[in-house]
Amino acid sequence: MALYSFGEILYDVYPERKCIGGAPLNFAAHFALQGNETYMISAVGDDENGRDALEWMQGKNVRTDYVKTSLLPTGACLVTLDDTGLPSYDLQTDVAWDDIDAFKVVDVDGNICADGAVLYFGSLALRSDYNLASLRAILANNSFREIFVDINLRAPFYSNKVIRFALEHATILKVSGEELPLVTDALGIVNSFFYEKTLLQMTDIFPALKIILITLGENGSYAYDRENNLFYQCPAVPADVVSTVGAGDSFSATFLSEYLKSSDIDSCLAKASETAAFVCSKYDAVP
Repeated sequence: MALYSFGEILYDVYPERKCIGGAPLNFAAHFALQGNETYMISAVGDDENGRDALEWMQGKNVRTDYVKTSLLPTGACLVTLDDTGLPSYDLQTDVAWDDIDAFKVVDVDGNICADGAVLYFGSLALRSDYNLASLRAILANNSFREIFVDINLRAPFYSNKVIRFALEHATILKVSGEELPLVTDALGIVNSFFYEKTLLQMTDIFPALKIILITLGENGSYAYDRENNLFYQCPAVPADVVSTVGAGDSFSATFLSEYLKSSDIDSCLAKASETAAFVCSKYDAVP
């Protein structure tokens, strides 16, 4: 079974170094490293960063068949640190991943795969109306076994429209505890202290949603299985934290990889937590 990951490829650029990233790319790499056939649907520039990104993906067994070479530069997020080490981020606009063109990368109708494949997308890449049109074409012309959505809210690059679009198509949704109030505000529902009430409201609004995952950092994770009306909690695995970058993406990729093999959500959460803890103990998002 193949997975197609739609979204941004970018470099986090620090004063002294740069690191490849983007949640969809991190997710794809972790999913591929677990032995799964994985394709990236994105765009890079015809520049050094773009060539480096293609080489990096090939080294992680992420297929680049659907990565377009754009006239725009490869995406970058400029990271600066203040005197106390606190980072600030400048997410560049008008870059290659704003130009993901399913109509050229794939075919005139957006067809990419046989029935039964899995799709991943996040909300950040949908800041571009062009990308939104490309994704709509893919969704309209393909039948996916599961659609995994990671709500990745980065101000000012999201809107109520994008949040609703994402949840309308998701069968599995991952949201962080910090993002959940933003999602419930966009939906016009009360973010209850009791997750059960909140998640029941969300699945009432969006009937395609089968599973909702909430990642809570050091407090572990939470899940709701709508089909069986079951709630799950999983503690975080202790780790000597070096960096949390990519941990959520590794959690999501591991959960989905395990879930496609087995419907044992307890086991899926436990394995996902183990992977996230390992990633937290390393500098790289995909160690």
